[in-house]
Amino acid sequence: MPQFLKANENHICQYSDVSSTTRALVAEEPLTVLPEYARIPIVFTVDRVLDVAARDDNPGRFALSERRLDVPYDKDYDRIAGQGPLEWARRFDLSKWAFFTARLADRIVGGASVAFDTPQLTLVEERRDLAVLWDIRVAPSARRQGVGTALFETAEAWARRRGCRELEIETQNTNAQACRFYERQGCELRAVHRAAYPALPDEIQLLWSKQIPR
Repeated sequence: MPQFLKANENHICQYSDVSSTTRALVAEEPLTVLPEYARIPIVFTVDRVLDVAARDDNPGRFALSERRLDVPYDKDYDRIAGQGPLEWARRFDLSKWAFFTARLADRIVGGASVAFDTPQLTLVEERRDLAVLWDIRVAPSARRQGVGTALFETAEAWARRRGCRELEIETQNTNAQACRFYERQGCELRAVHRAAYPALPDEIQLLWSKQIPR
């Protein structure tokens, strides 16, 4: 499990897996970090999708089953028009957002962005006790080393300090690795929208929620 040593607004994160122990510095950054943040790749390979079904034994809950694809493909959210970090300021008021980076050996290898009190963002639902993990990304060379967990826990702590009781995340059934990651962070799948993306009719919107303890 990650261990956090707090120094002002920075966290030194130490975590380990079977093969290595790595140290990363997770820090809150100003808005001006976005050009550097945008250089962190978010592309991933879609080699499986999640089929979603309502659970008969637990109304309101969902069962996810993985289905392998015969022909994998790469997906890059930043290549979708208006989605990249350099486009956010054109779409939203970022004055109450938080931006975090994770560094290894002075090199940025990950980032996370949290939206809060943003009327233009429908996921916020006009609530002041809800934050949205709008973006989380880790460079391919640093994945599966705990960087994502360090970023998620830092984002959750930031939301807690602002009185939020819930952290919400949007993803799709084509991003199975992200969904499993959110499950490990204690998130629950609370909503499924099968027609959320008219231009991508085969993709299902999945809305995850993490209750933030006081």
